Amino acid sequence: MAVLQMQKISICALKKQRKAVLEYLQSIGIMEMTQEMEEDAAFEKMDTVSLRVSFEKAAGTADQALEILQQYVPKKTSMLSSLAGKDLVGNGDLKKIISRREEIYRAATRIVKENKEIADHKANIIRIENSMEGLKPWLKLDVPMNYPGTKKTSILIGTMPGDLSMENLYGILAECAPDITGADIEIIYKDRDTTYLTILCLSEEETRVEEALRQNGFAKPSHIVTKVPLKKKESYEKQIEQLNKMIEEIKERIVAADTYREDIRLLSDYYRVRADKYEVLGTLPQTKNTFLVTGYVPKEAFQKARGILENRYGCVVDAEEISEEEEPPVLLQNNKFSESAEPILESYALPKKGEIDPTTVMSFFYVFFFGLMLSDAAYGAIISIACFVLLKKFPRMGPMRKSIRLFFWCGLSTLFWGIMFGGYFGDVINVVSKTFFGHEVGIRAAWFVPLNDPMRLLIYSMAFGTIHLLVGLGIKGYMEIKDKKYLDAVCDVGIWYVFLIGLLLLLIPSDIFASIAGAQIVFPPAVNLLAKIMAIGGALGLLLMSGRSSKNFGLRIALGAYDIYNVTGWLSDVLSYSRLLALGLATGVIASVVNQMGSMFGDGILGAVGFILVFIVGHTLNLAINLLGAYVHTNRLQYVEFFGKFYEGGGRAFHPFKANTKYVDFKEETNQ
Repeated sequence: MAVLQMQKISICALKKQRKAVLEYLQSIGIMEMTQEMEEDAAFEKMDTVSLRVSFEKAAGTADQALEILQQYVPKKTSMLSSLAGKDLVGNGDLKKIISRREEIYRAATRIVKENKEIADHKANIIRIENSMEGLKPWLKLDVPMNYPGTKKTSILIGTMPGDLSMENLYGILAECAPDITGADIEIIYKDRDTTYLTILCLSEEETRVEEALRQNGFAKPSHIVTKVPLKKKESYEKQIEQLNKMIEEIKERIVAADTYREDIRLLSDYYRVRADKYEVLGTLPQTKNTFLVTGYVPKEAFQKARGILENRYGCVVDAEEISEEEEPPVLLQNNKFSESAEPILESYALPKKGEIDPTTVMSFFYVFFFGLMLSDAAYGAIISIACFVLLKKFPRMGPMRKSIRLFFWCGLSTLFWGIMFGGYFGDVINVVSKTFFGHEVGIRAAWFVPLNDPMRLLIYSMAFGTIHLLVGLGIKGYMEIKDKKYLDAVCDVGIWYVFLIGLLLLLIPSDIFASIAGAQIVFPPAVNLLAKIMAIGGALGLLLMSGRSSKNFGLRIALGAYDIYNVTGWLSDVLSYSRLLALGLATGVIASVVNQMGSMFGDGILGAVGFILVFIVGHTLNLAINLLGAYVHTNRLQYVEFFGKFYEGGGRAFHPFKANTKYVDFKEETNQ
């Protein structure tokens, strides 16, 4: 339960050691670069933009090549392969890749270029096919579309709108150009919207014929070929055949380049790491002979890093004070159990400067409430076993490892509460024994069955919620004491404890509580008197002290009265924990319904088959739905009810300068 203390440092070294120092810092990944420096004429910054862009471009080319190889030579992966994490690559393997980087990069470039050629060829095929489609109406034409005619005759080739007959065409010509001595019209093709035709006429009458037809929509083809259309189509088909052959040849070359796949993966990460390094290099203040690096490192790692930097690279490393205005980055450190809940906290907000890390306390309540909401021993066993197998099978799992471990603990909690409440796939043991063997054989609950006594679970749910809220309030008091705000701790936390505990002691022996709990609890008179004193004293304390920041007595009392009114907010928060009852009952009720549906098939072989099918489908859906419900509502109890009592957040995550690779992890420091 800790936020690692950060140490601000500055590193000054000779310029000749710049490359080695940056590579060392990148390989250990413990320093977040800030490069804060006032304007100084003695320092300048190196322009590394072009180099960085070239490395990013090279990494992008390698990524493209890998995508292309995956397209043409798919590498089969299992559904769980994404959990395996990155491969671990030693420095020796990386050196081999670096020595062959030009050859590998040429292979990647060639793959990208050849894929572009395939795309170009496919685009040409589409263009040719479109041209062929445009030729389709003219295939019966036995002359080229640009045929000029003979010495004394001309030929007009074009289209007319509509489905026209020969009589229509000659009628149009006779009406618009009655003085034409002769014209021969031939319909080549027609559809519902267009008629494709040729008109043979005397050369001296060509203009008048064309003008007459244009008045009725005649138009020459937009695409004219210089060959007979049928011959041109055959030419197009040969071109498409040739292009397809070229595409297949290129595909074969790409498939043959699959031998470079693993090398290209390493090369991509190599260039990606170099791009990051040159990005940082461009921010470093430098003189003619020296350079300066500033940033944050975890305090516990400072001395070791300082020793190596000074002894190995001759650096001068100074520790600097972090000013009050500075907000250092946040890095959490927790035990194995609590560490698994860090993603839950990070999804809300990291602690700001001066706040404690609530992960340890939150993780206990998170697992506790999750199991209480799901509360089926069989479901819990399935979740824990599945998560345990994943954790063992994929030891190099990435960021999801923490979440999988959290669900492992949540599964154990669900198993515990399932045993306490007697839930094993709901009441499946009772249903199976009664349906197939004629008598009930069940496992008794270690505590009680919520379906038989829901009000009892409601009381415990609100009791657990009250403890959760009071712990949150206690953390607030701890933080104020830590900051030496003793009066605030007493007034904002201590008085509330007195007031709330007094109200609880008054509520428990009341008739309202007895009607809910189904039992009357009687306290000794001394306890009842103490409860009244605490409730009244707490209320007076809040009335007088909640508005203590105001010098106006009337306003101070008004603020105190409003703070007392906030006890309704506490009541609302406690009632929110009734969701523990609701989700716990939902799991058990749905499981029981599934079991009853399965038993409707009766006994015998067919009944057993039907029961098994309903059992598998029903319980899978029930587990999925209530697993999601438990996750969402457990988060809500932490974010709204628990954090609302003490936690603000707003810290920024620690982002160290490290090898941000995509495909592999480098085992040792890289040397380029």
